[in-house]
Amino acid sequence: MSGTILRGPYWVTARRHRHVLRALPAVVAVCLAAVVAMRAWAGDTYADGAGTAWTNDGYLLLRLSVQYAGTGLLFLPMLVGAFVAGPMTARELESGTWRLALTQSTTPKAWLGSKAVVAAAASVLGAVALTGVYRIGWARVTGTYQLHWADRGTYEASGPVLAAYCLLGVALGVLVGQLVRRTLVAMAVTGVLTGVVLLVFGALRWSILPVRTGTMPLQGNLSKLLPGDSLMMDTGLLTSTGERLPEYACFERTRDLNDCPADMDITGWYAEFHPVSHYWPTQLIESSLVLAVAGVALFAALRLVGARRA
Repeated sequence: MSGTILRGPYWVTARRHRHVLRALPAVVAVCLAAVVAMRAWAGDTYADGAGTAWTNDGYLLLRLSVQYAGTGLLFLPMLVGAFVAGPMTARELESGTWRLALTQSTTPKAWLGSKAVVAAAASVLGAVALTGVYRIGWARVTGTYQLHWADRGTYEASGPVLAAYCLLGVALGVLVGQLVRRTLVAMAVTGVLTGVVLLVFGALRWSILPVRTGTMPLQGNLSKLLPGDSLMMDTGLLTSTGERLPEYACFERTRDLNDCPADMDITGWYAEFHPVSHYWPTQLIESSLVLAVAGVALFAALRLVGARRA
């Protein structure tokens, strides 16, 4: 970020953390080059049939890299939050150097706001860029084991929700950094809090939109019960009255899933699922909820710093 663009405390913040800001585009460029190279090595893995993909070293390396990248990007919001809480906020409060900023006609809110703005801009740009790079690689291996659109890691890394969680990390960082005022402790607390929010939303996200239900006769083909690429939430047996029973109810008595005693009155199967069309609405709704939580945390941080005196 150039000094011709930033002024005052924003320029000071960008200057102080210039090494991290310069490293970010370098990391994105390296990741992009690696993904493009692996995709070129993988070639058209399906030209001679889907089975040839599993004998293609380039494809296997790409798939493994995308799988681990999705898991790794889950930790990005926690790293962002830890950095903002520790080196950017708590360290200056712990050492007392923040008082120097207040002698340069800077208010406490401007001091904290500069850190939040610079960190938010860098984290959003970085998250969006990394999401784009991830999708380039994921497009070649999507739908395979642990790389389904709804899988943990893949879901977060492939959409705008990653940037929303990074902004949450920024907001929690500036809040916790003020409250704790100890660099390492603030980093640990912020990382844990951000991780907890990730886990909570991850557990609740598939309750945001209502599931769809499919039914079929008892002797039907179970593989055709769900649309392709959908996320199954529940499945079981239906009686003539509409009562739902566990999928193993008949098996417990006959040792055959499709052989149900007459007294059970089983008429077919049901399945509850999320179709792939729920991906983007869920991403946008979850991002909005996360940003709302981030807004509350940032508001609390600004109120807190506004009451602080040098």
